[in-house]
Amino acid sequence: MLLEIDGLQSFYGRSQALFGIHLDMAEGEVVALMGRNGMGKTTTIKSLCRILPYRNGSIRFCGQDIAGLRPHRVARLGIGLVPEGRRCFSNLTVHENLVVAARPGLWTLERINALFPRLKERHGQYANTLSGGEQQMLAVGRALMTNPKLLILDEATEGLAPVIRQEIWSAVRALKDEGQSILIVDKTLKELLKVADRCVILERGQNVWLGTPAELSAEIQDRYLGV
Repeated sequence: MLLEIDGLQSFYGRSQALFGIHLDMAEGEVVALMGRNGMGKTTTIKSLCRILPYRNGSIRFCGQDIAGLRPHRVARLGIGLVPEGRRCFSNLTVHENLVVAARPGLWTLERINALFPRLKERHGQYANTLSGGEQQMLAVGRALMTNPKLLILDEATEGLAPVIRQEIWSAVRALKDEGQSILIVDKTLKELLKVADRCVILERGQNVWLGTPAELSAEIQDRYLGV
């Protein structure tokens, strides 16, 4: 098993945010982490990446307990994060953003440029001069350049123009076809369900549903994902 999260409890100060999350992933699987805003999706990701310490439960990645590791050590194990809000290094160029944390492997500058041709056209521009969609491509490319075993996409297409969203989804489908393991959060259910192998729904920091996209009925969607 690539990832095993069992009984995860996390807090912000004295306020408990996660109440025993369970989540597992096999290598090559795409799992959609779903739920309304504020239900624990990003907190789960922060806990997994050790950005937010967790108090109880366990997280095992590639068979290793990562409880005592700092975030940079977790990243080196093979977890690549595309955070909500992109967070590119604004004072670095596109090229510099891509190589700053690069690690040897299949993903190279040439492959990133092939996946996102726009980035090749803007390799000398500073990240803060890019559009939101281009910054998202850069954030994905930066994470891939670490050659991760697990790629995490938090709000993969939030706030992007429809044409850019389609470019991002096209890239996600290409990654899936290559066998990349992906944990993804996004509100665009139509596209999300096309790429996901399994779905995990959170409600108030707890698991409330697990299944395949085919099993995700309109009733379940309305109960846990509707506005």
